[in-house]
Amino acid sequence: MSIKITPVANSRISAVNFDNLDFGRTFSDHMFEMIWQNGAWQKPKILPYGPVSFTPALQSLHYGQSVFEGMKAYYVDENTINLFRPEDHHRRLNLSSKRLCVPETDYDTFISGLEELLKIDSKWVPKKHGQALYVRPLVFASEEFIAAKAADKYHFYIITSPVAAYYKEGFSPVSLTTAEGFVRAVKGGTGEAKTAGNYAASFMPAQLAAKKGFTQVLWLDAIENRYVEEVGTMNIFFKINGKLITPELSGSVLNGITRRSVIEIAKNNGIPIEEKRITIDEVFEAGEKGILEEVFGSGTAAVISPVKLIHHQGKQVEIGDGRIGETARKMFDTITGIQYGKIRDTYGWTHPVKIQ
Repeated sequence: MSIKITPVANSRISAVNFDNLDFGRTFSDHMFEMIWQNGAWQKPKILPYGPVSFTPALQSLHYGQSVFEGMKAYYVDENTINLFRPEDHHRRLNLSSKRLCVPETDYDTFISGLEELLKIDSKWVPKKHGQALYVRPLVFASEEFIAAKAADKYHFYIITSPVAAYYKEGFSPVSLTTAEGFVRAVKGGTGEAKTAGNYAASFMPAQLAAKKGFTQVLWLDAIENRYVEEVGTMNIFFKINGKLITPELSGSVLNGITRRSVIEIAKNNGIPIEEKRITIDEVFEAGEKGILEEVFGSGTAAVISPVKLIHHQGKQVEIGDGRIGETARKMFDTITGIQYGKIRDTYGWTHPVKIQ
């Protein structure tokens, strides 16, 4: 794949304090760009990161035709950077694109562009364990045309950002509350796609939860308001009486890459696991019986986020005396160990990028 590369004249990296990274606010020197027009993707480029020029008639601003992915790159040693499950992320990007009538991309272009971007910005990958280079592929309608229809022009970018922990709690347990009067997604909608509007709709409930002292929202289904679906921007797992349970993929739940990793690790380690519908009442009943052993979220940004408390309609249940559970710890240590190259990858999940 021939990619035109225009390097920056002067890197901004000297101004970055890698000991005090705020998630998603610092961006690397370069970005990948590719434009769809006249029915095809044009030649890709890598160019200096910076503003791009559009008019207020940009179609995605009006009609929300925008999809993205969230990935991470990990420092292994001075010669190697690990990408985690890039094929799965690319496959999901295309599934999201299909749902939003956005042109799909081929994997060879995607991975070649990402590799070249990591090579030219390899110094931006943090070296400290617990930190990583966040990778954001993004495709949006860029036609300047105010009409409620699929656009004829699109821009595809990959930008990167050195990050530390997603939540201020880090790997410490968080608290959740259900969102009364709000729903995240409904079957047949766009809940299983990573599209911008899904996240914008979640901001108000998240703000209300934060005002009440909770870290995130525990989302229930949109029809009966009983079945647990996701937590914040993550999938969720419950360990009840020795069995790990996670909501099934019903069409309104995101098919999380980290979720899949947890399921595979559980099966490989003999941990009973089931994908099924589970009600919030079942969760509270398990808590009352003393068999709700662990709860944790899973996602690219936080990897594993243990839960210490769930609040629902004036009641609350505490989990594990506020301590990190054994299963959550195992999942976090195994996944991050593989990502950083500290544990042998027997699953074939890592994609090493040689930078020298």
